Amino acid sequence: MTPPTLIVIPARAGSSRLPRKPLRLIAGRTLLHRTIAMARAATTGLSDIQLLVATDDAEIAAHARAAGCDAALTDSAIATGSGRALAAARQCDSQPRFIVNLQGDSPFQPQDALRAVIAALESGAQVATPVIALDWPALDALRDHKTRSPFSGTTCARAPDGRALWFSKTIIPAIRNEDALRQSQPLSPVWRHVGLYGYTLEALTRFEATPPTALENLEGLEQLRLLELGIPVTTVPVSPPVFDSSGIDTEADIARAEALIAAHGDPTP
Repeated sequence: MTPPTLIVIPARAGSSRLPRKPLRLIAGRTLLHRTIAMARAATTGLSDIQLLVATDDAEIAAHARAAGCDAALTDSAIATGSGRALAAARQCDSQPRFIVNLQGDSPFQPQDALRAVIAALESGAQVATPVIALDWPALDALRDHKTRSPFSGTTCARAPDGRALWFSKTIIPAIRNEDALRQSQPLSPVWRHVGLYGYTLEALTRFEATPPTALENLEGLEQLRLLELGIPVTTVPVSPPVFDSSGIDTEADIARAEALIAAHGDPTP
């Protein structure tokens, strides 16, 4: 019997920027094994949870099972992580109430992110995703990172009630009178999006039944389809991780993560 909450780690073999990404080593451990370990640590003590890797590659599936994690083979033609998560859920004996898409290229997420997303779904959110308020040094670091990897790292504009207004690979919002704002408050107005999504089964089914939108394709962000469909996305603030690392998308991202591990220690359990 499938638990009410299914956490799926999509782990696609093909990646134009980093081929066979789930199997790439970061300081001696693969990206996929790091993500599995992070998910287990983050959900310790929670009940009615199942963790599942969804992949299109038999070697990656075997690699997941070697870490003691269930794996499901899904069609390589599926274009999005969320679509792969739904395909994996449909292979289960019974359908879960909630599906969490834990992106397999973001192993250094805040420890409280998974719990916060699950709690938001249980409180009535149709879709929930975490965000981190950037202080000024963190914003400066993100700006510097984007000079080398402009499509790595996503920011979010959100309403006071937590409802997402927009997501972008550019840094939003633009900031007028930034020098004065830096003097008046410790946090910048920029929220960095964490690559983790929780859905009700109904919301994810509707998302997957709709073709990608033009703006989604331009930004390369599937969550924009939800906003264009009018499905509200609830953002949940979470604490910054042990060290601030965006998703692993390029060789430069691997090098940066390894440098951070060398400097600050390994946050993966």
